[in-house]
Amino acid sequence: MIVVVTGMVGLDKKSYLETVCRIAKQNGNEVLLCNVGDMMYAEAPDIPPGKILDISLKRLHSLRRSVFKDIIAKARQAPNLIVNTHATFRWRHGLFPAVDFDQMRQLGADMYVCLIDGVTTMHQRLLEHRAVEHTLKDLIVWREEEIISTEMLCKGIDETAPFYCLARGVEEDTTETFYRLAFERHAKKAYLSFPMTAVAEMDAVLAEIDRFRSQMKRHFICFDPGDLEEAVLPLHAARVKQEGRDHIDVEVGDRQIRLNADEVLQIERDINSQIYARDFLLIDQADMIVSFIPAMSDGRAAISSGVERELQHAHEAAKEVYVIWTAQQHPSVFITQTANAVFSSVPEAVAFLQNRYAC
Repeated sequence: MIVVVTGMVGLDKKSYLETVCRIAKQNGNEVLLCNVGDMMYAEAPDIPPGKILDISLKRLHSLRRSVFKDIIAKARQAPNLIVNTHATFRWRHGLFPAVDFDQMRQLGADMYVCLIDGVTTMHQRLLEHRAVEHTLKDLIVWREEEIISTEMLCKGIDETAPFYCLARGVEEDTTETFYRLAFERHAKKAYLSFPMTAVAEMDAVLAEIDRFRSQMKRHFICFDPGDLEEAVLPLHAARVKQEGRDHIDVEVGDRQIRLNADEVLQIERDINSQIYARDFLLIDQADMIVSFIPAMSDGRAAISSGVERELQHAHEAAKEVYVIWTAQQHPSVFITQTANAVFSSVPEAVAFLQNRYAC
């Protein structure tokens, strides 16, 4: 198994993938991790840390090809290999590729994964390491470039090789999901659909949604839009502007960072468009969609336009569609006519899906 993993600066892919390798080893799968950046620095000890993109493009290209030549040789010996790289670089030279097609063909990867993370988390990491000058807009653009470039690389090399976009995760990471994607490829993949922004201040509903997400992840490989939550940022920014303040404070892990409200509002359109495109991408890479529609305090269904659109997209993409409807009111025909099955509770849905897929 050869997996090529890409992702933009600020992700800290190395530590993430080291955890994936430990999980693989615990399950009897030895994995060799090749970190392209580390290997390039090792081959050119005269280059100071953090300065490799400042060298000439000619030398950078030569150095990269030398390292990938070594990786290709290792791939012939290792039982499993993960290549940690970028698809693109954006630096003083402008935007340029981080891999060469001829060498990627020689490598013959079985899978491509583009790791992504939230804007605030990446912003915090880059601030801590003082790695790259950036704006929030830069982070949004770089992330989108990396996703598109990785997908194009995958399909340009081998149209049969799967490509996945995977978020690192907000409260709990997705290393177990990554491991299962690579080594349990028979397992069913589910996109989890549920209201987010519309119920952002309903604590009881949010608790129900979290229980649903947790239970589903015990049984399936899950693509969870909640692993990357950014839609609330512009809402917070607009609110503080109305209150006469110019910043918002955001929790990132166990830390709090301060963002300029105007800068957040400038990327509102980008955040919304990326959520729209990314959630459809996650549905397309899944086998099915499981949508949880919780009940609000008055018994009505907490269904959002986003959830309805996801269900329609999944139906039109010929995915299996399952809906968990806990509200007292009956679901509309637009739900029942596009769903393979509708359940009244999460346990009922889990029991059915476990029996259907023997998971």
